[in-house]
Amino acid sequence: MSEQTIVGAALLGILEGLTEFIPVSSTGHILLAGHFLGFQSTGKSFEVLIQLGAILAILSVYFARLWNMLVTLPSDRGTQTFVGGILIAFLPAAVIGALAHSFIKDVLFETPMLICVMLILGGFVLLWVDRRQVEPKYTDAAKFPLSVYFRIGLFQCLAMIPGTSRSGATIVGALLLGADKRSAAEFSFFLAMPTMAGAFAYDLYQNRDILTAADLPIIATGFVFAFVSAVLVVRRLLDFVSKRGYAPFAWWRLIVGTAGLVALLVWG
Repeated sequence: MSEQTIVGAALLGILEGLTEFIPVSSTGHILLAGHFLGFQSTGKSFEVLIQLGAILAILSVYFARLWNMLVTLPSDRGTQTFVGGILIAFLPAAVIGALAHSFIKDVLFETPMLICVMLILGGFVLLWVDRRQVEPKYTDAAKFPLSVYFRIGLFQCLAMIPGTSRSGATIVGALLLGADKRSAAEFSFFLAMPTMAGAFAYDLYQNRDILTAADLPIIATGFVFAFVSAVLVVRRLLDFVSKRGYAPFAWWRLIVGTAGLVALLVWG
């Protein structure tokens, strides 16, 4: 394990934390950056396992609210509905992710051109959705109808294609279904917890026979840097999108996707 590998893991960890909860595709950014940095991870597990740092960032920022939900869950109908909604939204991606795991990791993760195209297409979609002048039906992420939670979960399945963005798919889905910009982003936070935890556990299980002790320092480095940078994003994102919307992220997708396409065509 070289010092260059550790530095690469730290840079990719920072990139993961900064991009996981904004609609720009953290996986797409990490795979593209890893491609051009020459970073290789065992079974492409690094890119999934460091997401645990981002999960813990949500837990730390939302600890008080999550603890209150845990305490009131047995007796409060509203809490029960919200938790049930999160689980309902999580199920479609859990099923499809398990069934298509090998195809996603062995084919889609290895196609940087696809990632660039999806970044660009997603940028145009995000611009269109952000500019729609529609009166929102829902302003509280904890009070969406169960049918809306389920349909947001279906949108999340689009993120199986790297470059689409898990948060981007869920946010766009929520906006199209009547949520305002702040509640769409907040529900994306909550849905990230079971989704990313499930992806982490399943990927760890699938690669249990090929991961070695030599992989641990690399993954741990990415995890720590992902946690720190994700905390900064989670604390500020809701206020940012309430004031600025999602257009800045759409333009970022277009810039990165286009730059990636040019770089691939020039350097391969």
